[in-house]
Amino acid sequence: MKILIACEESQEVCKAFRELGFEAYSCDLQECSGGHPEWHIVGDAIKEAYSGKYQMMIAHPPCTFMSRAGARWMYPKAGNLCQDRFRKAMEAKDLFLQLLNAPIEYIAIENPTPLKVIELPKQDQAIQPYEYGHEFSKRTLLWLKNLPLLKPTDIKSNYKPYLPSNTGGKKRGQKYQFVNISQKESSKTFSGVAKAMALQWGTFIRSRNVAACL
Repeated sequence: MKILIACEESQEVCKAFRELGFEAYSCDLQECSGGHPEWHIVGDAIKEAYSGKYQMMIAHPPCTFMSRAGARWMYPKAGNLCQDRFRKAMEAKDLFLQLLNAPIEYIAIENPTPLKVIELPKQDQAIQPYEYGHEFSKRTLLWLKNLPLLKPTDIKSNYKPYLPSNTGGKKRGQKYQFVNISQKESSKTFSGVAKAMALQWGTFIRSRNVAACL
Protein backbone atom coordinates (compact mmCIF):
# COMPACT_ATOMS: atom_id res chain seq x y z
CA MET A 1 0.00 0.00 0.00
CA LYS A 2 1.33 3.41 -1.00
CA ILE A 3 0.88 6.37 1.35
CA LEU A 4 1.34 10.02 0.40
CA ILE A 5 2.39 12.50 3.09
CA ALA A 6 1.52 15.71 1.29
CA CYS A 7 3.14 19.07 2.05
CA GLU A 8 5.75 17.52 4.33
CA GLU A 9 9.47 18.23 4.05
CA SER A 10 10.43 17.17 7.57
CA GLN A 11 9.47 13.54 6.82
CA GLU A 12 8.40 13.02 10.43
CA VAL A 13 5.15 11.26 9.48
CA CYS A 14 6.70 9.56 6.46
CA LYS A 15 9.43 7.98 8.60
CA ALA A 16 6.91 6.82 11.23
CA PHE A 17 5.00 4.87 8.57
CA ARG A 18 8.22 3.55 7.02
CA GLU A 19 9.30 2.17 10.39
CA LEU A 20 6.15 0.03 10.37
CA GLY A 21 6.78 -1.30 6.88
CA PHE A 22 4.54 0.99 4.85
CA GLU A 23 5.57 2.39 1.46
CA ALA A 24 5.21 6.04 2.40
CA TYR A 25 6.45 9.08 0.47
CA SER A 26 6.67 12.68 1.61
CA CYS A 27 5.96 15.36 -0.99
CA ASP A 28 6.71 19.07 -0.98
CA LEU A 29 7.84 21.86 -3.31
CA GLN A 30 11.17 21.95 -1.48
CA GLU A 31 13.82 19.37 -0.72
CA CYS A 32 13.32 17.27 2.40
CA SER A 33 15.19 17.80 5.67
CA GLY A 34 14.37 14.40 7.13
CA GLY A 35 17.42 12.61 5.79
CA HIS A 36 15.70 10.29 3.31
CA PRO A 37 15.52 11.91 -0.13
CA GLU A 38 14.82 8.46 -1.61
CA TRP A 39 11.40 8.65 0.09
CA HIS A 40 10.73 12.25 -0.95
CA ILE A 41 9.00 13.71 -3.99
CA VAL A 42 9.87 17.29 -4.90
CA GLY A 43 6.79 18.48 -6.72
CA ASP A 44 3.11 19.38 -6.69
CA ALA A 45 1.19 17.60 -3.92
CA ILE A 46 -2.09 18.03 -5.79
CA LYS A 47 -0.70 16.25 -8.84
CA GLU A 48 0.44 13.36 -6.65
CA ALA A 49 -2.87 13.24 -4.76
CA TYR A 50 -4.82 12.91 -8.03
CA SER A 51 -2.40 10.46 -9.66
CA GLY A 52 -4.29 7.34 -8.58
CA LYS A 53 -1.12 5.82 -7.08
CA TYR A 54 -2.01 6.12 -3.38
CA GLN A 55 -4.45 4.36 -1.07
CA MET A 56 -3.89 6.75 1.85
CA MET A 57 -2.88 10.37 2.29
CA ILE A 58 -1.99 12.51 5.29
CA ALA A 59 -1.69 16.16 4.29
CA HIS A 60 -0.35 19.27 6.00
CA PRO A 61 -1.46 22.10 3.67
CA PRO A 62 -0.05 25.61 4.26
CA CYS A 63 -1.95 27.39 7.03
CA THR A 64 -0.23 30.79 7.31
CA PHE A 65 -3.09 32.83 5.89
CA MET A 66 -5.97 30.71 7.22
CA SER A 67 -4.87 30.24 10.82
CA ARG A 68 -6.61 32.05 13.68
CA ALA A 69 -3.12 32.88 14.97
CA GLY A 70 -2.93 35.45 12.14
CA ALA A 71 -6.12 37.27 13.12
CA ARG A 72 -4.37 40.56 13.87
CA TRP A 73 -3.03 40.67 10.29
CA MET A 74 -6.34 39.63 8.74
CA TYR A 75 -8.09 42.44 10.66
CA PRO A 76 -5.38 45.12 11.02
CA LYS A 77 -7.72 48.06 11.60
CA ALA A 78 -10.83 47.98 13.77
CA GLY A 79 -12.17 44.77 12.29
CA ASN A 80 -11.63 45.75 8.65
CA LEU A 81 -10.66 42.76 6.52
CA CYS A 82 -7.28 42.88 4.79
CA GLN A 83 -8.29 42.03 1.24
CA ASP A 84 -4.84 40.91 0.08
CA ARG A 85 -4.46 38.50 2.99
CA PHE A 86 -8.03 37.26 2.52
CA ARG A 87 -7.29 36.52 -1.15
CA LYS A 88 -4.24 34.49 -0.15
CA ALA A 89 -6.34 32.68 2.47
CA MET A 90 -8.88 31.73 -0.19
CA GLU A 91 -6.08 30.33 -2.35
CA ALA A 92 -4.92 28.27 0.64
CA LYS A 93 -8.50 27.11 1.21
CA ASP A 94 -8.74 25.95 -2.41
CA LEU A 95 -5.60 23.83 -1.95
CA PHE A 96 -6.98 22.45 1.33
CA LEU A 97 -10.27 21.42 -0.32
CA GLN A 98 -8.53 19.85 -3.30
CA LEU A 99 -6.56 17.66 -0.93
CA LEU A 100 -9.62 16.85 1.18
CA ASN A 101 -11.58 15.80 -1.92
CA ALA A 102 -8.78 13.83 -3.58
CA PRO A 103 -9.73 10.39 -4.97
CA ILE A 104 -7.95 8.48 -2.19
CA GLU A 105 -9.73 6.00 0.08
CA TYR A 106 -8.17 7.09 3.39
CA ILE A 107 -7.42 10.75 4.07
CA ALA A 108 -6.35 12.86 7.05
CA ILE A 109 -5.82 16.61 6.74
CA GLU A 110 -3.99 18.45 9.54
CA ASN A 111 -4.20 22.19 10.24
CA PRO A 112 -4.39 24.62 13.17
CA THR A 113 -7.65 26.32 14.11
CA PRO A 114 -8.75 28.47 11.13
CA LEU A 115 -10.36 31.89 11.15
CA LYS A 116 -14.16 31.71 10.93
CA VAL A 117 -14.17 33.97 7.87
CA ILE A 118 -12.32 31.24 5.92
CA GLU A 119 -15.29 28.87 6.39
CA LEU A 120 -13.45 25.58 6.26
CA PRO A 121 -15.54 22.42 6.75
CA LYS A 122 -15.96 21.39 10.37
CA GLN A 123 -13.11 19.26 11.62
CA ASP A 124 -13.54 15.72 12.96
CA GLN A 125 -11.11 16.01 15.85
CA ALA A 126 -8.82 18.32 17.81
CA ILE A 127 -5.59 16.93 19.30
CA GLN A 128 -2.79 18.25 21.50
CA PRO A 129 0.91 17.29 21.74
CA TYR A 130 0.51 16.69 25.50
CA GLU A 131 -1.81 13.78 24.65
CA TYR A 132 1.05 12.04 22.81
CA GLY A 133 4.01 12.33 25.17
CA HIS A 134 5.09 15.96 24.67
CA GLU A 135 4.84 18.57 27.43
CA PHE A 136 3.42 21.23 25.14
CA SER A 137 0.03 22.52 24.01
CA LYS A 138 -0.49 23.31 20.32
CA ARG A 139 -4.09 22.68 19.26
CA THR A 140 -4.24 20.88 15.95
CA LEU A 141 -7.36 19.92 14.00
CA LEU A 142 -7.89 16.79 11.91
CA TRP A 143 -10.27 16.27 9.01
CA LEU A 144 -10.73 12.54 8.40
CA LYS A 145 -12.06 10.36 5.58
CA ASN A 146 -12.63 6.67 6.37
CA LEU A 147 -10.23 6.85 9.32
CA PRO A 148 -10.99 6.54 13.07
CA LEU A 149 -10.32 9.29 15.56
CA LEU A 150 -6.76 9.33 16.86
CA LYS A 151 -6.51 8.07 20.46
CA PRO A 152 -4.16 9.65 23.04
CA THR A 153 -1.10 7.51 23.81
CA ASP A 154 0.74 9.29 26.65
CA ILE A 155 -1.08 12.15 28.37
CA LYS A 156 1.11 14.68 30.19
CA SER A 157 -0.47 16.69 33.00
CA ASN A 158 2.23 19.37 33.02
CA TYR A 159 2.63 21.28 29.80
CA LYS A 160 3.09 24.77 28.40
CA PRO A 161 2.26 26.51 25.09
CA TYR A 162 4.63 25.50 22.32
CA LEU A 163 4.30 28.88 20.58
CA PRO A 164 3.35 32.38 21.80
CA SER A 165 -0.18 33.45 21.03
CA ASN A 166 -0.71 36.15 18.42
CA THR A 167 -4.29 36.61 19.49
CA GLY A 168 -4.02 38.32 22.86
CA GLY A 169 -1.72 36.00 24.79
CA LYS A 170 0.38 38.87 26.11
CA LYS A 171 -2.70 40.70 27.40
CA ARG A 172 -3.75 37.49 29.16
CA GLY A 173 -0.41 37.39 30.96
CA GLN A 174 1.32 34.78 28.83
CA LYS A 175 4.84 34.68 30.32
CA TYR A 176 6.23 31.32 29.27
CA GLN A 177 9.68 30.89 27.79
CA PHE A 178 8.93 29.61 24.30
CA VAL A 179 11.05 27.40 22.07
CA ASN A 180 13.23 29.51 19.79
CA ILE A 181 12.49 27.88 16.42
CA SER A 182 11.80 28.88 12.84
CA GLN A 183 8.36 28.85 11.22
CA LYS A 184 9.35 25.70 9.32
CA GLU A 185 10.33 23.95 12.54
CA SER A 186 7.17 25.08 14.31
CA SER A 187 5.00 23.39 11.67
CA LYS A 188 6.77 20.04 12.01
CA THR A 189 4.57 17.21 13.31
CA PHE A 190 5.45 16.09 16.83
CA SER A 191 7.08 12.66 16.81
CA GLY A 192 4.56 11.23 19.28
CA VAL A 193 1.68 12.30 17.06
CA ALA A 194 3.39 10.93 13.94
CA LYS A 195 3.94 7.56 15.62
CA ALA A 196 0.32 7.44 16.79
CA MET A 197 -0.88 8.14 13.25
CA ALA A 198 1.30 5.40 11.81
CA LEU A 199 0.46 2.78 14.42
CA GLN A 200 -3.25 3.44 14.85
CA TRP A 201 -4.24 4.27 11.29
CA GLY A 202 -1.80 1.77 9.80
CA THR A 203 -3.20 -1.02 11.99
CA PHE A 204 -6.75 0.03 11.13
CA ILE A 205 -6.14 -0.08 7.37
CA ARG A 206 -4.25 -3.37 7.53
CA SER A 207 -7.11 -4.95 9.49
CA ARG A 208 -9.62 -3.76 6.90
CA ASN A 209 -7.50 -5.12 4.07
CA VAL A 210 -7.25 -8.51 5.79
CA ALA A 211 -11.01 -8.58 6.38
CA ALA A 212 -11.63 -7.79 2.71
CA CYS A 213 -9.53 -10.80 1.68
CA LEU A 214 -11.44 -13.27 3.86
